[in-house]
Amino acid sequence: MPQLPDDLDAVAVRTWCSLALEALGRERTEIDAINVYPIADGDTGTNLYLTVESAAAAVEAVFAAHETGTTTPATADAVRAMAHGALIGARGNSGTILAQLLRGMAGVLAEGSDADHLGLALARAADAARQAVAHPVEGTVLTVATAAAEAARGDAGDLHAVVRAAYEGARAALARTPEQLAVLGRAGVVDAGGRGLVTVLGALLEAVTGQAPVREPRTGAVGPAGAVAAATVTDGPLDCPEEAGGGGPAFEVIYLLEARDEQVDRLRARLDALGDSLVVVGGDGLWHVHVHVDDAGAAVEAGVEAGRPYRIRITHFATESGHDVRVQAEPAQRAVVVVVPGDGLAGLCTEAGATTVIARPGEPPASGELVDAIRRAHAREVVLLPNDAALRHTAAAAAEQART
Repeated sequence: MPQLPDDLDAVAVRTWCSLALEALGRERTEIDAINVYPIADGDTGTNLYLTVESAAAAVEAVFAAHETGTTTPATADAVRAMAHGALIGARGNSGTILAQLLRGMAGVLAEGSDADHLGLALARAADAARQAVAHPVEGTVLTVATAAAEAARGDAGDLHAVVRAAYEGARAALARTPEQLAVLGRAGVVDAGGRGLVTVLGALLEAVTGQAPVREPRTGAVGPAGAVAAATVTDGPLDCPEEAGGGGPAFEVIYLLEARDEQVDRLRARLDALGDSLVVVGGDGLWHVHVHVDDAGAAVEAGVEAGRPYRIRITHFATESGHDVRVQAEPAQRAVVVVVPGDGLAGLCTEAGATTVIARPGEPPASGELVDAIRRAHAREVVLLPNDAALRHTAAAAAEQART
């Protein structure tokens, strides 16, 4: 039996990332299906998975750099890589908040990784996430993160006890979210982002104690003391009640931004006036911006004025009668997904009918990005062209995941 860690060393961080990715891979469809807030677009589980995948890849890169040596990476290097990977790979509202939670933890764990530091890290993470959200709402992942930190506060000195208390505190808070947010109560589900955070903390519990957390049944809501409410998970997003995005902004805009802190403060104010669901996370010159707006161009222009935006993603929310709907055409017989090195080739390939994934220098796409592109291609048969021998295994993993 492997030696259980007395502190959260680099190996434990690596194990945590791996277990979290595995757990989200199992549960992301269930989490997607209960995604009704802030907009019922059915992608919270997928966004969390892609965010953690990027974090795990960054940690693996740190370990790969030590393969020829006799020592493992320092904890500080591992947690900073985890946070940076999550930041650059964050997807959606939930992934952006998770990236900030990990960044808040990393700032403390880089200084020490014992039980006391972990408890402080959880508190710092919860505070950082709240500060990153323009208008925090109770009954969401923010509430679950705060509850985890508060529960861990009473178990200083014992790493296993701190992690277990945080997990149980988060789980109890998750069960209460339908009481705090009316849209969740009417849908009969818990908050999807909070459910994802419980999954991530469950992976931390397993990494530290060696004991896997008890998986919740395939249901949307968990009542007090683990009692299951009668909201069965479906294969798609639930109907969207009014508060969950009906009549809301038409576009989700996400980008990475290189900018000074003072520029970001002005950016926040401008984006807050343009739309809602605003989350800006990061620091030290690199930021991840997420907002829902009607004028996507104005949101990007605001980023240009603040610094250098890149990896810009704009998603249109199709609406009908004030409620979000999925408009799905008949799938094509065959489609092509191609990895290209720049915007120029991406434009040419898109015009030719291909679905493109951009691989910028030093930023190869993760398998989750390729799977996302395969899904967007919406065809019975998809030809995936990685165009780089180094991406062969990533492409193979994406293909296998898509088949599954």
